[in-house]
Amino acid sequence: MPQAQHRSLVKPTLDTPFHIDFSWWQEHSHDWRIYVHRLLCPEHQAQFDPWSDQQQIDWVDPETAEVKPVDGMRYVLMTHCAQQPGFLEARLPLVDAIFRVLIARGNKPMTPVELAEHLQRPAQAQTILRLLTSRRSYLGIRPTEPRG
Repeated sequence: MPQAQHRSLVKPTLDTPFHIDFSWWQEHSHDWRIYVHRLLCPEHQAQFDPWSDQQQIDWVDPETAEVKPVDGMRYVLMTHCAQQPGFLEARLPLVDAIFRVLIARGNKPMTPVELAEHLQRPAQAQTILRLLTSRRSYLGIRPTEPRG
């Protein structure tokens, strides 16, 4: 099973950063563009076709000033749609809320503690860790591999 090959032998903790691993979507024959398309605001849903390939756009990370190539639909989601009221509704299932936070922040790795704080659910950091380290990988959210 390919999913097990990507798991680290080190058990993640509250200090372990997580990110969206887009290769997970390919490994599981899922198209992340279809999932992301439904997160767009109505204006941009009408402008993007989730089934077509999009041009890459150079996106400048506002914290590091690093230039990264990003799919056009992800760029619009990060810079516009994720900034709209209601993008992070309190009623969202936790895993969907985590995905939205990560994608809105340019898929910058975040720890369960940081995710809980960003979601204004600080008491749920341990719950987030358990969710993200369960046997099943949700929406491709995985621990960031340490650089070595």
